[in-house]
Amino acid sequence: MIKKLGIIGCGQMGSGIAQVAAAAGFTVVAREVTADLWKKGVARIEKNIDKLIEKGKADDAFKKKVVGNITGTVNLSDMADCDLVIEAVIEQMDEKIKVFKELDKICKPETILASNTSSLSIGDMAAATGRRDRFCGLHFFNPVPVMKLCELVRTLDTSDTTIASAREFATACGKTVVNAKDRPGFIVNVLLVPYLLDAIRLLENGGASREDIDNGMMMGCGHPMGPLALTDFIGLDTILYIGDIMFAEFKDSHYAAPPLLRRMVNAGYLGKKSGRGFFEYTR
Repeated sequence: MIKKLGIIGCGQMGSGIAQVAAAAGFTVVAREVTADLWKKGVARIEKNIDKLIEKGKADDAFKKKVVGNITGTVNLSDMADCDLVIEAVIEQMDEKIKVFKELDKICKPETILASNTSSLSIGDMAAATGRRDRFCGLHFFNPVPVMKLCELVRTLDTSDTTIASAREFATACGKTVVNAKDRPGFIVNVLLVPYLLDAIRLLENGGASREDIDNGMMMGCGHPMGPLALTDFIGLDTILYIGDIMFAEFKDSHYAAPPLLRRMVNAGYLGKKSGRGFFEYTR
């Protein structure tokens, strides 16, 4: 049974996972590389809960409970007695494997290791450890406290017990769990990324304006956000990165990045986080 959770990385995704796990009553240890980054992660969690309090959806007691269930650290060694450790570091395979090799040495034998990656091979990460049967993907969606989905990714070696424990954990955090095979993009991004890339191609080829593309999908298909605004929200660099990984794997033109996307990323137009993408934002 999972009672204590370790989180590697307390950025946007890591802090979100820490928040929902702490709210569900799990003891959480969140590790960052510096104390300042850890403090920023906690501040992000507190800000999220403050917004809920303003809307009457939470109170001070809830905030105290969540924050009280989370401990910060800069040491991987503090993961030693965790039952589950989820990695949420930069989306680069080398960095993730480096983390997992260390965790494999540090964590108790029964600890489950998981990655929150949205695009990289879970099996390749598991192969760097001595616990392939206790390794899986737990892909939460951004923003984690709001989005209800979690993709549970099984490798060739993941055991039934590991899958059952990971599913129980994600469900306890209030997520709907879907089972995905270990392939780039899993379920959601296999379908979503080509859609976003096609919207960019339509804009690039002069088929419609950015406003008409987004309004068309919102008003015609009932989407809460248009594809170009959604790309801005996710990050143009993130979509480019995922698209490149999927194209390298499948050699399918659906996953090939439009030249416009690559030029915008190279120019620093990354979307909402940079203040400019397909739309402009006040930072």
